[in-house]
Amino acid sequence: MRRFDDPLAALACVQALYQEQVDTLRDAMRRFVAGEQLSAPVHAYYPLVRIETHTVARADTKLAYGFVEGPGRYDATITRPDLFARYLQEQFRLLRKNHGVDIQVGLSQQPIPIHFSFADNDHVEGSLSPERRILMRDVFDLPDLEAMDDGIANGTWRSQPGQAFPLSLFTAPRVDYSLHRLRHYTGTAPEWFQNFVLFTNYQFYIDEFIRLGHAEMAKEDSEYIAFIEPGNVVTRRTGLPAQAIDELGAAPPRLPQMPAYHLVREDYSGITMVNIGVGPANAKTITDHIAVLRPHAWMMLGHCAGLRNSQELGDYVLAHAYVREDHVLDEELPLWVPIPALAEIQQALQQAVADVTAMEGPDLKRIMRTGTVASTDNRNWELLPDNLPQRRFSQSRAVALDMESATIAANGFRFRVPYGTLLCVSDKPLHGEIKLPGMANHFYRERVDQHLRIGMRAVELLRQGGSQRLHSRKLRSFDEVAFQ
Repeated sequence: MRRFDDPLAALACVQALYQEQVDTLRDAMRRFVAGEQLSAPVHAYYPLVRIETHTVARADTKLAYGFVEGPGRYDATITRPDLFARYLQEQFRLLRKNHGVDIQVGLSQQPIPIHFSFADNDHVEGSLSPERRILMRDVFDLPDLEAMDDGIANGTWRSQPGQAFPLSLFTAPRVDYSLHRLRHYTGTAPEWFQNFVLFTNYQFYIDEFIRLGHAEMAKEDSEYIAFIEPGNVVTRRTGLPAQAIDELGAAPPRLPQMPAYHLVREDYSGITMVNIGVGPANAKTITDHIAVLRPHAWMMLGHCAGLRNSQELGDYVLAHAYVREDHVLDEELPLWVPIPALAEIQQALQQAVADVTAMEGPDLKRIMRTGTVASTDNRNWELLPDNLPQRRFSQSRAVALDMESATIAANGFRFRVPYGTLLCVSDKPLHGEIKLPGMANHFYRERVDQHLRIGMRAVELLRQGGSQRLHSRKLRSFDEVAFQ
């Protein structure tokens, strides 16, 4: 292990070690694909970052992260230090500032799976015969699921005698796994994801986001520098030169399962929008993977069923509590765990509604209700006998029902990612107002543009307030990792 008192030097060492290891794997893989019989198994290892403290003194900081709780040895395996350079530099800086200890860097004993060593546009394995694919298992390390579980994030991880405490919520293999899944599900490279993420369950919102994205690119003074669409299709802001990476993108023949679109800022504080489709399974899947990118916030903008007769179609619902009947996180996050509303997100969303609608006071309350949102995994809950779901929703004081919001909030709580929900009432099934084609089309034309602009305005307000204050102590336990 090499020791550094300079965070930038520590990061440079991590980057050099990682590149050396993946270059070894890539070279061996190219020779293997070419038919060469390698004389011995090929191994490469993730870089390891470590700090050691010997004092019980608490760090003097107002932040909720960047420090360890007590004396001991703390480790983290690292992957893609190019992608996470800004993030890692900040974590190293805070550890050095708060504890005054050296940042130690070396190689871990965790092998890099061959699947995670390929460059984004390197597909040399595609020409392998079935026989050679089987032989790969004897030559290279394959993904190890035991190294990818979420025990640290779930609070179930327990150290063994002599074992270091974790510095990060995620191991390097877990991060690599999610980076590969993000490419598959969203059709865009992880490099394009921004630190503020909007989720929606309707393509109408994406259509409007695309229109707004291209409109921003036509402005020479836009704060955004690029707009990215599935297939890594890059549109640069007017006046900016194209880059070599722009030529690598191509629109896919069909959209991926959960397409992502990115309004990119120079400092990564732009907006990513993902159409997650319908259902809590999709909501959990995509947030499981985006969480490794450590965004500053994610928010749900979607449609919901209004449960109160006083609501009108087109009214907004700002969630301040959640009823979890989605079931997809019951094992990872027990139902007795409360999912609190986060003041910074709530205030930004409420102010954004006021700014975009130009309403305040009683007029604002007339079109936006703050209340409990219930999320269910049963799209046809209205058809269940004996009205049991309705009874539970009434007992919980729920004012709106959807299928994704509670999942997104719960996974935000689980992964320490600030979250929020602003929904728009699109039908009232308990009161006989269901979506009819004419009503729906009129509703979408009127509300989608406004709702999306509210979400984007909320991001602007959160950005202005500073990202550090978003990472609330409400999301962190009393036995927490140091990395944000």
